[in-house]
Parts: sequence; C-alpha cells; structure tokens
Amino acid sequence: MIVRIMGEGQVRLADSHFTELNKLDDELLEEMENGDGAGFRTTLHALLEKVRELGEPLPDDSLEPSELILPSPDATLEEVREMLSDDGLIPS
Repeated sequence: MIVRIMGEGQVRLADSHFTELNKLDDELLEEMENGDGAGFRTTLHALLEKVRELGEPLPDDSLEPSELILPSPDATLEEVREMLSDDGLIPS
C-alpha cells in the first residue's frame, strides 16, 4: 500500500503493519475525542514515525496513487478532525 504523509512524500508499506498502526490510530482518535491536545500531538508524531520506520520511501519524482493520506507532523487537532472518517485515519 502507498501512504502519503502530507508535506513529506510517499512510502510503500506492507499490509502486515496495519494492526500495529491501527493501535496508534485508535489512541489518536480517543485523544481527539477527549480534547487531549498534548496526547494528540505525541501520538500523531508516534504514528508518523512508525510509518516512516516501517515504510520504504518512494523517490520524490514518483507519483503513485496514495491509498492512505496522513496529516503533516504540524497538523492541528482541528485539521485532523476534518480529515477523519468515522474509522480514523487508518481504515480497519
């Protein structure tokens, strides 16, 4: 699967990593619902770091269709709320 981190680029990520990423996504969703800005920021950075760690970066000139789009590291809680579907950032 191709994942885009807004403002950074794309990575290829194996489907086998989604269980691990969904745990962080669930935490992020809970923190957003509770208005926990500090927790949201920490978990968003952890989620993005995990995607970078597990994924294989695509060349900058590659333009693959992204199956998943994640917010930039500096996205606000409000901006991410607008991006979310009912399932969170990472569909189950």
